[in-house]
Amino acid sequence: MLLSGVLAACGSKNSSGGSEDFGAMTAEEIYRQGEIKLETGRRPADSLKYFEEVERLYPYTQYARRALIMQAFANHKAKKYEEARAAAQRFLDFYPDDEEAPYAAYLMALSYYDQIEDVGRDQGLTFQALVSLRDVIERYPDSEYSSSAILKFDLAFDHLAAKEMEIGRFYLKRRHYTAALNRFRTVVQDFQTTSHTAEALYRLIEAYLALGFEAEAQTAGAILGHNYQSSPFYQDGYNLLKGRGLSPEAKGNSWLSKAYRQMIRGEWL
Repeated sequence: MLLSGVLAACGSKNSSGGSEDFGAMTAEEIYRQGEIKLETGRRPADSLKYFEEVERLYPYTQYARRALIMQAFANHKAKKYEEARAAAQRFLDFYPDDEEAPYAAYLMALSYYDQIEDVGRDQGLTFQALVSLRDVIERYPDSEYSSSAILKFDLAFDHLAAKEMEIGRFYLKRRHYTAALNRFRTVVQDFQTTSHTAEALYRLIEAYLALGFEAEAQTAGAILGHNYQSSPFYQDGYNLLKGRGLSPEAKGNSWLSKAYRQMIRGEWL
């Protein structure tokens, strides 16, 4: 009975494809099997054991180096993002000057970027994605991954601005004007290259008028008209000011007035 149980277990193991004698295979053979599993299998994670075995059995070969970057890729494809980052980081630690180092850094950034949630959730991963993407852009500016990293950086940056706007609108709707102003000011000052700046200026007009700060509202309208006159938010802001007998113009010495003067002189950024 004991012998039958052992034989049954062995048969099960063979039928699942888990009984490969890796010790009898070369590094290239194990690596190629991993590639086949990754390309043809339904689950990318099934290829991992092959790449891991290459690294374990043949640690100082070129295939071990290639297997490590493939571990990062397979883990990312399987949406095992923490494991993908760990493998990519190990590659960068062991082979910082390798020709695949830019790809390892890009995979690490991508593992954060692909986890970015909708704007209603915590944006910690967005910050991590920005840091990692900037690392790719600055360390490997001539690599084939630089342009993609720049595009994703801009999208992630816009995502953060969208989060600030969402919170600002929440406060504005509940008449917490000071809290709303802080959010919209952040967008205008720190995210001025995103697609949300025009709305942020319009919301500043709304909030400042609600608080009775007409000069600040007029200045926000002036900046909106100077940079975003074709935006529908400018017309809405103009109508708000006009309804109070006001016009868009820089007035006073607030942070908005300083920003307006800098923009006129070409010193905005």
